[in-house]
Parts: sequence; C-alpha cells; structure tokens
Amino acid sequence: MAIVTIEKPRRDKLGDEAADSLVRLLNQSQEDQKNDIVEFVEEKFERRLIEELTALEKRLVERISEGDKKLDARITSLETRIAETHADLIKWMFIFWVGQVGVILGILFAFFK
Repeated sequence: MAIVTIEKPRRDKLGDEAADSLVRLLNQSQEDQKNDIVEFVEEKFERRLIEELTALEKRLVERISEGDKKLDARITSLETRIAETHADLIKWMFIFWVGQVGVILGILFAFFK
C-alpha cells in the first residue's frame, strides 16, 4: 500500500493540522476503495463458485442416474440368468431322480426274481 505524504511547500501552506487531516482523508479513501474492490471480488467469486458447484452437482446427478440405470439393467440380466439356471437345474435334478428310481427298481426286480 502506498504511503501518502505531503511535500514541505504544500505542508507549509496548509499547515500541519490540515496536511495531516488531508493525509488521513486520502488514506481512508484508499482503504475504503480497497475494501470495496475486495468485497466486489468476493461476491463475484462466490457467484462463480455457486454456478460451478451447481453445474457440478447437475453432472453428478446425471452420472449417478446413468449408473443407476446401468445397474438396474445388470441386475435384471442377472435375475434372468439365475431364473434360467434354476429351471435348468430343476430339469437335470428330475432327470437324475428318474434315472435313480429306474436303477433302484431294476435292482429290486432283479433281487426279487
């Protein structure tokens, strides 16, 4: 920050009290101007940050939604495959049991003859 001073010829014309008052006034004016600029920049930054966060949130929601849709499709696919496997397993168990019953009946017929 620049230091404001008044040169000797002007100080002599104005007087010490007036010169000091002028320096304080100029310094206060610079400080107020600096505070206004900082406040303006802060507000602009906050607005920009909010806009960016809103856009980011929107993209995240879209990505999560896409992920949910893909996950639902995969779950549906897995449920279908499990149902098909279950039906196939029941079919093979039935064939095995029929074969076992046939073998047991054959052994019983052979044993009782």
